[in-house]
Amino acid sequence: MHGEEFEAGQRAREWFHSMTVPPGAWTILRVDGRSFSRFTEQRYDKPFDLRFSQLMTETARALLIEFGGRYAYTESDEISVLLDPESQIFGRGVEKLVSLSASVTAAAFTHAAGEPAHFDSRVWIGTGPADVIDYFSWRQADAARSALNGWCYWTLRKDGRSRQEATKALEGANASAKNELLFRYGVNFNEVPAWQRRGVGLWWETYERPGYDPVRAMTVTATRRRVREERELPMKEPYREFLAGLIARPS
Repeated sequence: MHGEEFEAGQRAREWFHSMTVPPGAWTILRVDGRSFSRFTEQRYDKPFDLRFSQLMTETARALLIEFGGRYAYTESDEISVLLDPESQIFGRGVEKLVSLSASVTAAAFTHAAGEPAHFDSRVWIGTGPADVIDYFSWRQADAARSALNGWCYWTLRKDGRSRQEATKALEGANASAKNELLFRYGVNFNEVPAWQRRGVGLWWETYERPGYDPVRAMTVTATRRRVREERELPMKEPYREFLAGLIARPS
């Protein structure tokens, strides 16, 4: 077999290499920490630790910048980054998007934390802004649900319950019952920091920076871009309205 034929035959076995995100699709990359329940329990306060949240936020910032995303959202050990329909990064190749988003996330988190951590990644696609709004509303609802469960579970654990006892005590409990449980321990869930219940958002914003033009010998104003970090996100319908406005802005 000739060398070129042999190489072509081998490349043909890379079955998924040619798979790309459909043209015009809104794309979201979601990365999740691998075995982070054990990782965080050994290193950070429960149910939430601002230090860990800041690590995830810095990692989300790196991912947003590296992929030229429109919006990044992080809660718990996951990050979602929205790419514009016109984005051509990595030729929209699914393999590249998945592998590189996972590797960039792992590298950024490891660098910030000072110890290795692993992430997996997946691709979500939507046909329009309404799909994107639904997606991030879904992830924020998951953040609220997980935060309530986490607060209940770790409140019981710190009260002396075992893993099994705490888990059993919460089986079948609805949101109202869980809120009442916390209230008995002096915790008003609606008053815990918003970032714990709603997650953290990051997006690009423009700002004006004063400067001086030595050629014309005059003060000038330059427009720059920077990543904004928001820990007081709105929720439910106001959050959907915020997302709609963000998506409608020129990229």
